Amino acid sequence: MDIQPAPEGAFADADGVKYHYLRMGSGSPAIFLHGGGPGCTAWSDFGPVAPMFARDRDCYLVDILQYGRSEKCVITGPMWDFHAAKTVALMDELDIARADFVCNSWGGTIALNLAAKYPERVRSLVVTGSMPTFYGPLAPLPEGARRGRNARDAYYGGTGPSWEKMRDLMARLEWYDPEAIPDGTVTLRHQQSLDPEEMALAAASDNPRGDWQDLTGELGRITAPVLFAWGMYDAFLTPDYPLMLARMVPRGHLYVMDHASHHLQEERPYDFYSVVTGFLNQDHDG
Repeated sequence: MDIQPAPEGAFADADGVKYHYLRMGSGSPAIFLHGGGPGCTAWSDFGPVAPMFARDRDCYLVDILQYGRSEKCVITGPMWDFHAAKTVALMDELDIARADFVCNSWGGTIALNLAAKYPERVRSLVVTGSMPTFYGPLAPLPEGARRGRNARDAYYGGTGPSWEKMRDLMARLEWYDPEAIPDGTVTLRHQQSLDPEEMALAAASDNPRGDWQDLTGELGRITAPVLFAWGMYDAFLTPDYPLMLARMVPRGHLYVMDHASHHLQEERPYDFYSVVTGFLNQDHDG
C-alpha cells in the first residue's frame, strides 16, 4: 500500500520544546510514536494504518523529538527519561489525561519508559520492534544492538544520502518483502532525511541523542497491559526477545506476525489494524 499525502499538521510547545503532530478521528485518545530510522516520521511510519484507527479513535501521530518537523533539540542525560517527560508535557499541552500508545521501535521504548514512570497516563501499549533492555537470556548480542546505528552511519556516510541507499536500508532491515516497498514511502523517508538539522545530528561527533538507558528495572513497574506485536523475521530482534519482554512486564502479551519484519504497520496494515484494534478494544480497566 503506497502512502497517501500527509494531512495538515499542527505544532505544540511542551516544556520548552516544540512538537509537530497530526490529529485525525474522534473517540478515545491514541498516541502513535514512530521509529528511529533515517527520515522516519509519524506519517511515514503510520500513514497506511492511521485512517483505519481514526474511524473510532482520536489519533495523535507525533513526530518524536529530533525527527520530522519536531524540534531537533540536543538531548543531555538519560535519553528515554528525557523523551518520556517531554511526551507527558505534550499530553498536558494537548489536554490528554490518559491514552493508548501504538509505537514502533524507538517510539515503543519511549512509551515503555513513560508507562513505568507515569502509569496514570497510559491505558495500554502496543510495542513493535523495540529494544528496551540488553540483559536477560534472550537479549540481543552487542552487534545486533549496534545494527541500527551502523545502518544510519552507512546511510549518511560515504557519498551521502540517496534514494537508492534509503530503499536498500528499508529492504535489508525493515521490510520482509523488498518488492513490496512503495516508492512513495522511500521518497518520503529520503526527502525527510535530507533535512539539514537531521543531517547535522547524524554527523555530530558528540552525543546529541542523550545517554542510552537500559530499562530492565522499569519493565516490572508497568501496570498497563502491553501487547508486543512482532514480525517473525524482524532483522534486529527475533521473536524470542519480545517473549522475554512479555514475561518481564506484569501484563504482557505477544503476537508474532508471519511474513513481516520490522515495520508491521506498513508491511501488512490491514492485519496490523485488526490485531491491534482488537487488543485496544478490550476492557483493560476491568
